Amino acid sequence: MLSYRHAFHAGNHADVLKHLILIQIAQYMGEKPTPFWIIDTHAGAGRYALDSAHASKLAEYRDGIGRLWNAKGLPPAAADYVDFVRLLNPDGQLRHYPGSPWLASQLLREGDRLRLYELHSSDVKLLQDCFKSSGRQVMVTAGDGFAGLKAVLPPPPRRALVLIDPSYETRDDYTNVIKGLQEALKRFPTGTYALWYPMLTKPESVKLPARLKALGAANWLHATLQVAAPARDGFGMHGSGMFIINPPWTLEKKLHETLPVLVPLLAQSEGARYTLESEST
Repeated sequence: MLSYRHAFHAGNHADVLKHLILIQIAQYMGEKPTPFWIIDTHAGAGRYALDSAHASKLAEYRDGIGRLWNAKGLPPAAADYVDFVRLLNPDGQLRHYPGSPWLASQLLREGDRLRLYELHSSDVKLLQDCFKSSGRQVMVTAGDGFAGLKAVLPPPPRRALVLIDPSYETRDDYTNVIKGLQEALKRFPTGTYALWYPMLTKPESVKLPARLKALGAANWLHATLQVAAPARDGFGMHGSGMFIINPPWTLEKKLHETLPVLVPLLAQSEGARYTLESEST
């Protein structure tokens, strides 16, 4: 199914969590001189105009980045995230939102590489246009990101962040993320994998964290940000989670500082909360 367009949801509370963590991991990787790759398996369009027909239809950004835009006293990780969004809005007005590919590109150094995969025919054209002047540093592939991982792992520098965030429109997506991670870890067990998932009442979503922990990774970090209690009718996304395998050792502390601040800022009703758990050997 290829009907999903992230433009409808750009800048929402789930993007805040996902992109804040993406920035923190990539910044950490950039502290070492060895080159690294960022691989985005479901890249989307790259960046989004918030006044477009898609983004303005639901205007989910108003309850996401919109609530942080003029917030004071943000913890450092949240302030870093907002600063990167400001790069696309130099006049101070929130009109554009960066997708994970654009954010990742801003964190690359000369020897680093970005590999992007997108299946949707309209979004991949927008993605290609977004990076048409990037040369060999950014490669856009029209195709399945999970198949792409088989081709590029392990990457030549043996350092990489793999971001996985499918639409979860079908049950197959939940199965595919488990199979994709299993195969990727066999090829490249030392890579950093950041998997985003929606918090929904459907069984596939509820069971996913336990299935991720059962993969047996020695080091993982699991963060969730819930903005409301689950709806009584069972519909709608009430939060999202990030499951990171081989996370930077600094990330858990930064999230302990950040998530308690984000909960009241992004809460949409009673029941807003966060969780943070980890395992390491």
